[in-house]
This record gives sequence, C-alpha cells and structure tokens, in this order.
Amino acid sequence: MFDTKQLVWTRPPERYSIDSDQITIHTQPHTDLWQRTYYGFQNDNAPVLQMETDAPYFSFTVKTAFQSKCRFDQCGVALYLDSENWLKASIEYENEHIQRLGSVVTNNGYSDWATTDIDASVCEMWYRLSRRESDYCLECSRDGVQFHQMRICHLWKGDKTIRFGIYACSPGDSSFKAVFTDMQLTECKWEAHA
Repeated sequence: MFDTKQLVWTRPPERYSIDSDQITIHTQPHTDLWQRTYYGFQNDNAPVLQMETDAPYFSFTVKTAFQSKCRFDQCGVALYLDSENWLKASIEYENEHIQRLGSVVTNNGYSDWATTDIDASVCEMWYRLSRRESDYCLECSRDGVQFHQMRICHLWKGDKTIRFGIYACSPGDSSFKAVFTDMQLTECKWEAHA
C-alpha cells in the first residue's frame, strides 16, 4: 500500500484531507503552474503534494476524480523540483463540450503544453508517471488497466533526487473538489527501449 505519510506539501491549500487511501483537495482561485512560453506570464502558486526519492527507476500511478467546471480547472500527477523545472499531466476543463487531456514539461523556466481534446463529460482519469534516470514517461488510462502514452520527456535537473506526487489548481476565479485514490508506487512499468 502507498504510504501517504511520506507526502509533503509545496504550498498547501486551505482545504484538504489526507487519509491512508484517499486525498481530497479543494482548489483555490487563481492558482496555477506555468512558465513564460507564449502567454508570457509566470504562475507558480499551485499546491503540490509529493514524496522524495533518488530511485532511478519506478512508476507512480494515481486515479483522479474531479468536479471541475471552469476554464483551466485541473488536477493530476506532478513532478515539481522548483519553479522552473517540473512536469504535470492532467485534464484541463475548457467548456461544456471539451476538455484538454495533456501534459506540461518545464525545463529551465520555459513550459510547453501538449494536448488532445476529450469530451467534457469525463470526470475520472488514471495517470502513470514512470522514471528511467532523467527521462520520464507520462501515461493515462480510463480504467486503470490499459494505459496510453501521453509523452516521453527529459528533465534537465531530474537526474538525481526528485519529488513527485499530485496537484490540483484553478487558474481562473473558481474552485472545485479533486479526489485522488488508488495510489501505487511500483517497479518501473516503462520498459527499456530494445
């Protein structure tokens, strides 16, 4: 079983609960993670709950359930080293028709965002973050069994001790409830390239 007592906050939210099998975050308005690219702004105030490790190979899996309803509301998996070096994967609410299932990787102060549109009715998603030294794989799943690759990436400062876990935020003037369950830390599920 995943030990939630190992998790430490970077910027704790005002409202949250942590149990052995479930974590709930109520997001606060105007919280986000983004650095510079395209939009020009720098937002670095989202709450992130993480554990620390120097293990070079592992996979972390978590299920998210959410009641987002305003543009850019999001929750998912994160690996946050500092304000200019991190990654995240989540669903970001767009409107009553679509949401953006995607990931952001930030290296040396510049973020990128890769997305695909999914139906706005989706309110649960599993994520798996896998590490192979300083390279990472992000995957998603609707059922926790069949995972689909979202991205393979490199973190320039992600080669030694890292912190990883979950996050939730509301960049707009909104708030929603995000629930995280079924957390697992296992051997690396991302196989070496043959």
